[in-house]
Amino acid sequence: MFVTDDEVKQWECELPCLQGQELLNVTVSLAWHLRQRDTGRALKLADAAEQLLHELLPLAATTKKDPQSDLIHARLMLVRAEVAWLFGEFDNAQQMTEMSLQLSEHERTRYTAMLAADAHYLLACVGLLKGEMQVMEVEVERAILFARQAHDSMREVVAESLLVNQMVLRNLPRAIERWSASHNPATAIDDPFVNSYINEFQIYTSSVSSDFAQSAARGIQVFEFARQYGQKRRLISIASNVGDSFNSMRDHQAALRWIQEGLNLARETGWPNSIASCLIQMSETLRRLGRLDSAKELLESAFPILNNVVGSRSHLLALRYLGDLSLDRGDFDVALKSFSELMFWADNKDHLDFRIGSRRGYAAALSQLGQAQEAQLAALDALELVRHSKDSYRHVEVLRVLAALHARHFLPPPVDMQAASAALYYLGMAMDIASHIGGFVVPGELYQELANAYAAVGSFKEAYEYSREAIAAREKIHNQDAAHRVNAMQLNQQTELMKAESEHLRQLAAAEAERAEVLQQTSAVLEKLGAIGQEITGSLDAEAVFDALNRHVHDLLHVTAFVIYLMNDDQQSMTSAFGVENGVPIEPDTVYMQSEVSNSVRCVKERSEISIELAGEDDLPGLIPGTEKVHSMLFAPLIIGERVLGAMTIQSSRQLVYGAREKMIFRSLCAYGAIALGNADAYLRLKQTQEHLLAQEKLAALGSLVAGVAHELNTPIGNCLLVASTLQDGSKVLHSKLQGQTLRRSDLNNFCDEVKTSSEILMRGLSSAATLVSSFKQVAVDRTSEQRRSFDLRQVLHDIIATLNIRITQTGHTIELNVPYNIHMDSYPGSLGQVISNLVENSILHAFDHVESGHMRIDVSMVDEQRVLIGFSDDGAGIPEENQKRIFDPFFTTKLGQGGSGLGLNICYNIATSILHGQLSVKSSIGAGTSFFLDLPLTV
Repeated sequence: MFVTDDEVKQWECELPCLQGQELLNVTVSLAWHLRQRDTGRALKLADAAEQLLHELLPLAATTKKDPQSDLIHARLMLVRAEVAWLFGEFDNAQQMTEMSLQLSEHERTRYTAMLAADAHYLLACVGLLKGEMQVMEVEVERAILFARQAHDSMREVVAESLLVNQMVLRNLPRAIERWSASHNPATAIDDPFVNSYINEFQIYTSSVSSDFAQSAARGIQVFEFARQYGQKRRLISIASNVGDSFNSMRDHQAALRWIQEGLNLARETGWPNSIASCLIQMSETLRRLGRLDSAKELLESAFPILNNVVGSRSHLLALRYLGDLSLDRGDFDVALKSFSELMFWADNKDHLDFRIGSRRGYAAALSQLGQAQEAQLAALDALELVRHSKDSYRHVEVLRVLAALHARHFLPPPVDMQAASAALYYLGMAMDIASHIGGFVVPGELYQELANAYAAVGSFKEAYEYSREAIAAREKIHNQDAAHRVNAMQLNQQTELMKAESEHLRQLAAAEAERAEVLQQTSAVLEKLGAIGQEITGSLDAEAVFDALNRHVHDLLHVTAFVIYLMNDDQQSMTSAFGVENGVPIEPDTVYMQSEVSNSVRCVKERSEISIELAGEDDLPGLIPGTEKVHSMLFAPLIIGERVLGAMTIQSSRQLVYGAREKMIFRSLCAYGAIALGNADAYLRLKQTQEHLLAQEKLAALGSLVAGVAHELNTPIGNCLLVASTLQDGSKVLHSKLQGQTLRRSDLNNFCDEVKTSSEILMRGLSSAATLVSSFKQVAVDRTSEQRRSFDLRQVLHDIIATLNIRITQTGHTIELNVPYNIHMDSYPGSLGQVISNLVENSILHAFDHVESGHMRIDVSMVDEQRVLIGFSDDGAGIPEENQKRIFDPFFTTKLGQGGSGLGLNICYNIATSILHGQLSVKSSIGAGTSFFLDLPLTV
């Protein structure tokens, strides 16, 4: 039914060398397998095969029926029927398919069973596009039956997939039950073809279950497979589905890219229904981006194409999108009409998702028109339907509509309501469902609706908190979308223009050899631009970005001078961060934004590209002194979203060298450069912030260490002072008795005993203080100097723990050290101490929260002759699995405002990897404690 591109290429290579029956067989195979790859050539090959068949038939065979020729005619008839279906000629497609069945019905072979399976599958596809679901189901069952008779598992899975994918949209449990009966998801399947259809089934099930990330991931896999097998109709459909999944995840940039990919493929084929489907999805994406007029134009261009498929899913989808768009535009009468028509067709065709969506939109439109009670009935009807599905995304939408109805109109509240208002009741359920949708970012609008609902009942504290959540959600979404949205659309338009130019050149290539060469160069430029974009945007170093841009701009264009200006912090001037002329660096130059002659300033102010051509006698205002006279110039701003980074210019000493192709290349390089420089600037600021915070954390840790040691020294030194003062008093008494000649032997003996006891106490106290001071001195010097030195690991760890014992014992916990003797390292003991200290502090703050006596343990073992493994473990609360991937991220903490900065483990990770040249990993489970493993080289 489908073969790879390599097999098609092989047949193409063999075709010129064949003749007779072999030529006929390969021509028929090529016609069949090019039916979607290249419909025009497929039809020509079908005609050629018919002619060959007529020439090869014996004269006697023309007067009687030949079964073999009938089968060939039947297959070629199916080629023409599928082409007619693709171009929306459904009656012709159906008629030719039925003729194909008649030609093959007299034979009962495996091949005729395959022919029948293909014919009934095509009839099912025709029924699906026409919205005749019962016809589709009957024909699919017939296709499955014939595929089984032919023992053709490929055709069986294709037909089964069509049936269950449509079943998912109406009855998800039934679809899963049917698909699992023959394709158990738990069973590993090596066949990539079958796997692609399993993945396609999971696209639909994941989407209906609101797992949009999974749906998109599966779709991308299927897309790549379909490309190899020439399934262009499937490619277009999958690209549209992937775009829809990204839209649901609010990643509209990715959605645009995928839908544009599908639209490009559809326009390339000229298949009207595929084009309409992509236009509908593109319209919805533009609506979500706020481009309402553009969205309306696309929908209006799609509806005429859909006139011959009224009642199909494409038609229903267009009605739903038109209703949503009309709501956004305030055209409530149009919205009501669209949702009413959608409701009729959804009920008639039994599409559960559209039945829910039509009632949701119908209720919203009625509410805006002041018909509150009718709106409530429609919304409650939608809620009842959505409860029988697993579509969490639509569940949230319906609940929000109900909340809006109660907020806007005075309506009776739900019977089982326990919230302060009906709006809060419905929004609370919506928030609970939305927070459990995988890959879904809870929109700021939902938080804001909750804030408004709380404010309406006088709960201003909760209203304030949800308002803050709304701001944070909008900021998060804005940060994800804004930086790339405009550039993505601009690059898509540029790519479209480039492809149009390439196609124009391709059509003229046969007559003009020079234009054929230009086409080849243009295609190479497109491919090279893609690789250049990956290289430039993949760097986080500004200098590397400058070098890459300079290298590639000279490879692709004629450039005498190349300059990049970056905006200064005051936003009143720009300074050239990079500039070369004929390979020689140009001295930095500053231009001020009030300049009337600088074209770099002008392009920034106008936010548009500027092209200048000078004749030989023309003067150039603002020419940098000492630079060469140029004739052709391009200037463009470097913009990310609304932020202007600076400007880029290329200039040539030649005249008229920058045409449309060169301008497109320059615009692309500017777009890539803006993204890369924006990323580099953000990375530099983050790195500086982290270094500053790291230094503060180290100083804070050292200060805490000094304070703790000082507190610990108070006890032995205080004891020594008490003993010393006692000795001083005793010596005075002894001296007085000696002077008064009243000293007795017993007094002297008592004094000697007292001196002996006191000296022992003094030695113990001073020895303890000296040990503590020695350990502290070594650790403190190591931490502040970060000097590399040779050391014994056991001794260093004992010194570190000695200084930490103050903090550990104060909190009621214990630590055990298990370190073998004679492990010598040449590394940074201070940095190691910082890691151990932070791990101990992390356990005290997080693992032993609400625990009175926790236990920590340090175990050291040799990995091999060159590496040592230091394991630090506690028997605390453990770390949730969802947090384990983020604990080393900067500013991630579950104790914000309670003593946790979110930097401790990030610092540990940075020190372990960048200073100690090792690795830091974690293993934990709830209630079973946490273990950190520090894998270090003995010699850095």
